[in-house]
Amino acid sequence: MITDPNLRGDYSRAAADYTVSQDWSAYTPDEHALFRRLYERQAKLVARYACPEWIEAIGRLDAGREIPKFGEINKSLSKATGWEIVAVPGLIPDGPFFKHLAERRFPVTVWLRKPEEFDYIVEPDVFHDFFGHVPLLYDPVYAEHLSEYGKGGLKAMRLNAIKMLARLYWYTIEFGLVQTPAGVRAYGAGLLSSGGELAYCVDDPKPRRRPFELERILRTEYRIDRYQDTYFVIESFAQLMRDTAPDFSPVYARLKFLQPFPPDA
Repeated sequence: MITDPNLRGDYSRAAADYTVSQDWSAYTPDEHALFRRLYERQAKLVARYACPEWIEAIGRLDAGREIPKFGEINKSLSKATGWEIVAVPGLIPDGPFFKHLAERRFPVTVWLRKPEEFDYIVEPDVFHDFFGHVPLLYDPVYAEHLSEYGKGGLKAMRLNAIKMLARLYWYTIEFGLVQTPAGVRAYGAGLLSSGGELAYCVDDPKPRRRPFELERILRTEYRIDRYQDTYFVIESFAQLMRDTAPDFSPVYARLKFLQPFPPDA
């Protein structure tokens, strides 16, 4: 059981795999209104800054009026890619998280941020998890990559390589960019759900935008308290799948003797 007092969420009712009931009826009208405001703000940005696959997928979801019912979403998601979303009280340990991904279940936090956290929140809430992550679970190639990442996570735990693999998640699934015919666009959930960084990652000249390079990413540290200094750009989800398919074991063994790069290297 998680007992960290700094984490939000009610872990007392979580099952062994950290899932809980969404308890949709417990959401208040104010929470639905806040979710709607967050959705409306991001909807004005994503047409310009989100990747085509995400834009196509969000069109399948009627999720802008209120906090979505996970069970309703799963009816179409399971048909599309065999995935489902499961409710969790908040951040969960690595083991259960990777196991969920490996078995095509994406954990979505049940609580919503407070109005004063409209522009920034440290821990992922239901808006970040749903708006940022869930649409791309409808894309078969991306969905397959995420499942393989979960399997790789379980292996990384055995090899004491979680820090390196976490950097891959950060710079792809959370803050990844993809090259499109219209230019660089965002596919990372941390970008798609951000009111400020979504435009910054595409338009601002300050950050570095480097081609995807697995070993560089595994060595690059990150910070959670500011916009990114560096973004990594994939050519396509097919490239992401291809370049992360080989066994990471020899890479971990080689990189563990090298110093990581700071975020602004």
